Amino acid sequence: MASETTVRAELQRAGQDHLLRFWADLAPDARATLLAELASLEADGLREHCQRASAAGALAPGPLPDLAARLQPLPPERVGSAIRCDLETRLRWEEEGFRQIALNKVAVLLLAGGQGTRLGVAYPKGMYQVGLPSQKTLYQLQAERIRRVQQLAGRRLGTHCTVPWYIMTSEFTLGPTIKFFKEHDFFHLDPTNVVLFEQCMLPAVTFEGKAILERKDKVAMAPDGNGGLYRALADHQILEDMKQRGVEFVHVYCVDNILVRLADPVFIGFCVLQGADCGAKVVEKAYPEEPVGVVCQVDGVPQVVEYSEISPEIAGQRGADGGLLYNAGNICNHFFTRGFLDMVTRECEPLLKLHVAVKKVPYVDDEGRLVKPLRPNGIKMEKFVFDVFQFAKNFVAFEVCREEEFSPLKNDDTADRDSPSTSRRALLAQHYRWALQAGAHFPDVHGAQLAEQSGLLPNGDPPAICEISPLVSYSGEGLEMYLRGRKLQSPFILDEDQARLLQPQDC
Repeated sequence: MASETTVRAELQRAGQDHLLRFWADLAPDARATLLAELASLEADGLREHCQRASAAGALAPGPLPDLAARLQPLPPERVGSAIRCDLETRLRWEEEGFRQIALNKVAVLLLAGGQGTRLGVAYPKGMYQVGLPSQKTLYQLQAERIRRVQQLAGRRLGTHCTVPWYIMTSEFTLGPTIKFFKEHDFFHLDPTNVVLFEQCMLPAVTFEGKAILERKDKVAMAPDGNGGLYRALADHQILEDMKQRGVEFVHVYCVDNILVRLADPVFIGFCVLQGADCGAKVVEKAYPEEPVGVVCQVDGVPQVVEYSEISPEIAGQRGADGGLLYNAGNICNHFFTRGFLDMVTRECEPLLKLHVAVKKVPYVDDEGRLVKPLRPNGIKMEKFVFDVFQFAKNFVAFEVCREEEFSPLKNDDTADRDSPSTSRRALLAQHYRWALQAGAHFPDVHGAQLAEQSGLLPNGDPPAICEISPLVSYSGEGLEMYLRGRKLQSPFILDEDQARLLQPQDC
């Protein structure tokens, strides 16, 4: 282990020797822990990181002044749509996706480094329950979708197949996530096919360019953003693991979307048949000012432009059809070939832009007292997973229906959007629609049949509560055999046990 003298000299060279200002107060164990942490922060890299953070934090936020002349929508030949395609085309994409899954060539990769701070909880988002009748967590819903898509692909080709689940965590979420999965028996997935790994951490920095101490013996560290994926893939030999398993295609997604379709065969099939090395699912923006990034081209190169970087005039531009010209909303749902990821980790990762996140970072003051600031006082630097689009040789976007595939969980229930309530309602409304499409009926409180409607009630709830386990249906398929002609009492849960009790009907 490095000595105090060595570490102090390195910190002085980096202009960060204040990190040892409480050295005399520390017990031997605390000193050893702090030295180990500081020794891992190489001096030149630490100095550069703090300088870049301070300089980036000083830049004025807002629309990019020269963007209008450089911005273009994606060309039509680079865009597919699950909404506007004909049935034959959709089935062809789906069949190809299932074929690749059945050949064990598809993996899913979950970005799960964030904590549930905005939700008001101290544990990882994936462990959160939004209040479904089944009380399932996000992790459980996702695990069951993997099990179901494996089952569907295996049946089609008469094979037993596996979709490995790679989960990128952070220093904050790794331990709790491992413990949670073990406590739940990995949701009946083979533990050897669930691979957890940790992304890198970077020091939080003051506006003056000084790394922040969150305790006398610990630097305030933060995950390096979901774009930290590419360094983490290299650090933990994840691509080598994928190669050994025969994985060629990777579906990358964010933990907080309750409607996410893992290893979506339609999306996978579209990308494979297009010969894409990189792809992104998008939803149509709900309104010009919606705070989502836009998938488009800048100087002819595909990328995501953040909503804060686009002026209101550009955001409101409309095309010949009357729709928004820049309407491809990014939902952090991506396709990559393993070859593309390998190229990015070897050649392009150092070129990724660092983004500024101004945060309230707890710190110790000069007297060693913990301070929880009321205003943002620090800068966390992040990389974004989508910033690799620029390196793709054949990038594609794939439009999907928001109501079927996108409802993020970001805020607590005091917010009017992206909350546990909106996520729960989105899933239950989807399952209510599926039940109606399968021929089920729901009586009202007086026993009369509810109108055949799928819209939400004024309070935001579906007309009847119906939850369908992913183990029974991945995307609404196969429900007719259980539900056609049946009168269902709300709340109704169709899980594996209930499906066994219901007499399957000929369809």
